[in-house]
Amino acid sequence: MTRFVRVPLVVVVALLLAASRVQTTAASAPQGQVAPARAQPASPAQGQAAPAPPSAAEAPAGNAETGRKLFASDGCYQCHGYEAQGSTATGPRLGPRPISFARFSTYVRQPTGQMPPYTNRIVSDTDLAHIYAFLRALPEPPAAQSIPLLK
Repeated sequence: MTRFVRVPLVVVVALLLAASRVQTTAASAPQGQVAPARAQPASPAQGQAAPAPPSAAEAPAGNAETGRKLFASDGCYQCHGYEAQGSTATGPRLGPRPISFARFSTYVRQPTGQMPPYTNRIVSDTDLAHIYAFLRALPEPPAAQSIPLLK
């Protein structure tokens, strides 16, 4: 009898996205040539600290509308919702007041929970800056006292 391994949907989606990006990159190279690999930053010499990612005040400039599109196309919405509102069943709220860009970037690249890692090959630093701009641009929800049904 064959046994099936249960794989969370988000892992399957992340793997499919990664595979499609690799195929797209390979397909964009002229026939007979291999697409150049993305340059990886050099690792710091032994004894030197790695450069710190930018803080929230130093978050790279990004376009919120582009970030909204990337948030959907990269599959972030599947766990966090289209407005980054989150869910107790799938993923935490990300907006409208996101964590600092440094923490956000580190967690996206090296998550500690069920979220799959989104490396530079899947989401570039520029795309990550756009997504962060989208999260920062989300409007604050109305105060509970201003909602008549909650009174």
